[in-house]
Amino acid sequence: MAETEQLRKSEETRSFIFLTVVMVPVLTVALIAVYGFIVWFYQMLVGGPPHH
Repeated sequence: MAETEQLRKSEETRSFIFLTVVMVPVLTVALIAVYGFIVWFYQMLVGGPPHH
């Protein structure tokens, strides 16, 4: 039983490291890119940034 628990803890640690080191930065960059694309497309449709 202890061997299975140790294996599970090891998998949980690897999963946590993968999520925090790889997935969070990738998702952050993807969300910023999508937001930038939405703003760019909106400005293309509306006619550019507002003028003062």
